[in-house]
Amino acid sequence: MPTTAIIGAGHAAGQLAASLRQEGYEGDIVIYGDELHIPYQRPPLSKAYLAGELGLEKVYLRPAKFYEDKNITLRIGETVTAIDPATKTITSDEGSTLQYDDLVLATGGRPRKLPIEGADLGGIHYLRSISDVDGIRAELAPGRNLVIVGGGYIGLEVASIGIKTGATVHVLEMESRILQRVTTPQMSEFYDQLHSGRGVQVHTDTRASAFMGDGKVSHVVTADGTELDADLVVVGIGIIPNSELAEAAGLECDNGIVVDDHCRTEDPHIYAIGDVSNHPNPLLNRRLRLESVPNAMEQARVVASNIVGKDKVYAAIPWFWSDQYELKLQMVGFSSDGEEQITRGNPADNQFITFYMKDGKVVAADAINDPKSFMAAKNLVGKAIDAAALADPAVELKSLMTR
Repeated sequence: MPTTAIIGAGHAAGQLAASLRQEGYEGDIVIYGDELHIPYQRPPLSKAYLAGELGLEKVYLRPAKFYEDKNITLRIGETVTAIDPATKTITSDEGSTLQYDDLVLATGGRPRKLPIEGADLGGIHYLRSISDVDGIRAELAPGRNLVIVGGGYIGLEVASIGIKTGATVHVLEMESRILQRVTTPQMSEFYDQLHSGRGVQVHTDTRASAFMGDGKVSHVVTADGTELDADLVVVGIGIIPNSELAEAAGLECDNGIVVDDHCRTEDPHIYAIGDVSNHPNPLLNRRLRLESVPNAMEQARVVASNIVGKDKVYAAIPWFWSDQYELKLQMVGFSSDGEEQITRGNPADNQFITFYMKDGKVVAADAINDPKSFMAAKNLVGKAIDAAALADPAVELKSLMTR
């Protein structure tokens, strides 16, 4: 009986195990996870779970009974410390070994640390795991001073929860605008106004230079010497892919674990999926490492198909989402690829969609509280569309798919 070992117990790992069984795989499936939780979803952590609106059981990808019923072994709280591709063996921190036929690395990433004075004080948090969020929730309360370092999606989602909790919220962003790495100036301005209007104090071109306090943080010092009161700090400045196991095993790594269009590494029996995977995208003609649930889910399905002997290529246009206050942002493609913008709807109404065009084709779209238009936009990416029709709200987007 063959054995598939999965290192990592996040969204990608849980989906892979389920997809293998759906594909009819009858061999052993073993999932290793260094956290004391069964596979769970990360997006709710900075959203509904942080807000206390979603219980832990709802965060889990599937209930524990699912893995029992499907004969999937969970080795939770056990960390894989070495991979030997020559003998197809992995070793864990408990001293156990397992021989695999196929190995899937779904090791994800870890928060990038902020190496400044006072970084080890209590009250300074990063947000990646359930335990991280539990720590933040324990300190977040009305009247508390919350300072967020990093004006990306995680930081802004936490800011929205902080405001709803009744905290005083500051966001520090070292770039000239929030969301600068991931969206356009217009969308950055929309979100800056949104958060400022709700009471968040947004500081751009501002770098945190030190954390001050006696055992626990009490102030954040910025590069210009400003001191901000802080009962707790959340740092959200990106993640580092967990590729060390792969590197030690001699696999090619470059901003993640390098795989081909089948999500396979240079070793034909080792795959990598999810946040740690550096993969080619034939639709965008470049390599990507995506921190995206849809990416993790689809890669898991592709690998499951390939393990059972099918020949499946991973090729998908990336899409993402972010929940802030009552607004849902849904994005497909990369707005940075566009040279022209077309907005349908009124941003002042907090419901609109902006399309990004290049050479007469739709390359990306950002939708605010407009899921119907977003679903249509996903099908319009890559198609040549008349700009006037795209901008005209009287023209059904669905009708443009067949033109």
